[in-house]
Amino acid sequence: MSVRLSLDFLLRGFRSRKPPQKPRPARSLQIPRLPPHPRGLRVGLLGGSFDPPHAGHLAISRVALRRLRLDRLWWLVTPGNPLKDPQALQPLETRLEACRTLAKHPRIVVTDVEAQIGARFTCDTLRQLRRRCPGVHFVWIMGADNLLSFHCWRSWRAIADLVPVAVIDRPGATLKLEGARATQALRKARRPERDSFALATARPPAWVILHARRSALSSTALRAAER
Repeated sequence: MSVRLSLDFLLRGFRSRKPPQKPRPARSLQIPRLPPHPRGLRVGLLGGSFDPPHAGHLAISRVALRRLRLDRLWWLVTPGNPLKDPQALQPLETRLEACRTLAKHPRIVVTDVEAQIGARFTCDTLRQLRRRCPGVHFVWIMGADNLLSFHCWRSWRAIADLVPVAVIDRPGATLKLEGARATQALRKARRPERDSFALATARPPAWVILHARRSALSSTALRAAER
């Protein structure tokens, strides 16, 4: 009887044993195709939907390149703006091609790095770029109209702590800049405009407002005119 019980116990254990599982293949991590970025390079980052890109984007870029003494300026064409309806945007490839057609400048580079790394928010993009590009001096570039709503961005204070910020004056925003919530919150980190040439290597938080010839063009107005 004891032999039979032992045999039944062994058989039950054999039947309940699960078949060996096949090892899962290692998940491949996508490495973004970044533009060349040697250490010490001074790179401006102009993000947006660029739907469509226009001469105003070029004007802002030229001001930033000249006044901040940048080596390159990357147009970060976003796959979708969290503050806009993604269904209303042209396809990413369409916008990228339009940007490449317009930005015929030797120091302006069009990239879809945000789509490659899956970043939806500027703070996530900046963290990834700083991690993947050690030694590169990044500057976030924005129009003055964006500064007025900067406090609505996800982790906007973290953005200011990650990289220096250059704000380019835009029509309709000039008289509102000083009273903007972000202007007041970051007033101690503001640099004089005359020192803008050193912003790229400044330790954040550091930001400046640049005044130059302004362009009234906007992607929103161009889309409305096309409709």
